[in-house]
Amino acid sequence: MQATPLPSAPNALRVPLPGAQEMVPRSRALVWFKRDLRIHDHAPLLAAQQQGDALALYVIEPEWLQSPECDPCHVDFALGCLTELRAALALLGLPLLVRAGSAVALLAQLHAELAFTHLLSHEETGSGWSYTRDLAVAAWCRKQQVQWQEFTQTGVVRRLRSRSGWAARWQARMDAPLHLLSGGFTAALAIDQAPLPTLQSLGLPAHGKTLQAAGEKAGRRALRSFLQLRGNGYRKALSSPLTAEDGCSRLSPHLAFGTLSLRTVHQATEVAIASTPDRAMAYALRGFAGRLRWHCHFMQKLEDQSGIEFHNVARVCDGLREDGFDEAHFAAWCEGRTGFPMVDACMRSLVATGWLNFRMRAMLVSFASYHLWLHWRRPGLFLARQFLDFEPGIHWSQMQMQSGTTGINTLRMYSPAKQARDQDPEGIFIRRWCPELARVPLPYLAEPWKMDISVQRMVNCFIGSDYPAPIVDEKAAMKRAKDCLYGLRKTADAREEASAVQARHGSRKSGLARSGQQRKASTPARGKKAGVPAEAAQGDLFN
Repeated sequence: MQATPLPSAPNALRVPLPGAQEMVPRSRALVWFKRDLRIHDHAPLLAAQQQGDALALYVIEPEWLQSPECDPCHVDFALGCLTELRAALALLGLPLLVRAGSAVALLAQLHAELAFTHLLSHEETGSGWSYTRDLAVAAWCRKQQVQWQEFTQTGVVRRLRSRSGWAARWQARMDAPLHLLSGGFTAALAIDQAPLPTLQSLGLPAHGKTLQAAGEKAGRRALRSFLQLRGNGYRKALSSPLTAEDGCSRLSPHLAFGTLSLRTVHQATEVAIASTPDRAMAYALRGFAGRLRWHCHFMQKLEDQSGIEFHNVARVCDGLREDGFDEAHFAAWCEGRTGFPMVDACMRSLVATGWLNFRMRAMLVSFASYHLWLHWRRPGLFLARQFLDFEPGIHWSQMQMQSGTTGINTLRMYSPAKQARDQDPEGIFIRRWCPELARVPLPYLAEPWKMDISVQRMVNCFIGSDYPAPIVDEKAAMKRAKDCLYGLRKTADAREEASAVQARHGSRKSGLARSGQQRKASTPARGKKAGVPAEAAQGDLFN
């Protein structure tokens, strides 16, 4: 949404003095920061600057802290971003209030104190609690005659009627000029800005994760290093958890918390591609540029159908897994003790660092969904708490795609042993995160249960005591999953629903081909016989 210019306000922002009546300007803007913790390319800030009389607010909401997808690592990262943001805004003359409480209650309190007339924020495609919150804020604004202006910051389109033409709209948004501030703010402020809270003061425990550096400066450093150096091997590096750690952009937390805008990343990437004389680098960055489009493509699914956070996209899948949820298998998966080394190493790494490359994320979901036959919702919540870069639209769309409940996507059933051999051929990653397997010979490392007892004794690693035995029989589990899901996709109800899902959520091939990343969908023969349309270009999501 484009902002309408706000009337200029001659009076500075002040807190009423005891016994004195505040001079209220004709208009006053409150910039509500949510997942946009930056000063560059920030449309609400620009609109507020044009207004002149303004202040900014960030709300630490109990609804967020108590939501099942929130983890202290998310709050810790946000606090780090806020520390830098508050200092940057202070240099511009704009105060940032950070308050804990429900959004409507705090807005009402500030409105009574400061009589703001405009609420400026970015649109958000968030979890169910944030959607409910926004409805309540909208109702409050109408009642108080506060004009709430929301600005776009991604390629997600509100109230989208058809996916046709979506890619062109994405392109237009991303190519639009950045929103740049011209100087500082003129409003003076005499208001108490309490110190930022801590995890302890918010009643949250320490998370113990080793996180990426927070804040806009760290995001811009990561972007520069990727476009200038690290991105050279991107296409080859992104699949292995070893090479992806440095070879991927590592921008996903910064996009999730908004310390970088997607438009900033897009435009910087296009400039880097156009200016580099290194054809290999240009080719690698073109692959990354294509994944920026997929970022919003998946978010659009949640925007169009908010219920996919809670129920199967393909309702013909209802009841397949929900009633048979195995708590012991779920606990073993969460704790990285399934007996499948690549699965366990990836989970332990994720829990310790808050990050994992996309292919290994997909493998974790595949294993939970097909090997363990767990419904995606609870594994999805667990992973949401582990992922520092949790982005609801991407997360829930991918959980359903990787667990086979969209009705249209290829069923991708990863073999943990094959992934170990392909992505960790020397066993470095597995040995790092599963040290109990450190002495296991490489030929057995992907499947240590195949070691003869004499070998186990020699390396002092006994399967079933030092390291778990496999909690499921892989061949039997895969047969059950394939028979069930491929069989379901052959039914008339499944084919009919798949057509409707494709029409609503499927990519449009002509639009996504611009970046050169369009690939033919690799639908297995069984899927083709079932008449199930495959969503085009199911490429790995960038991270």
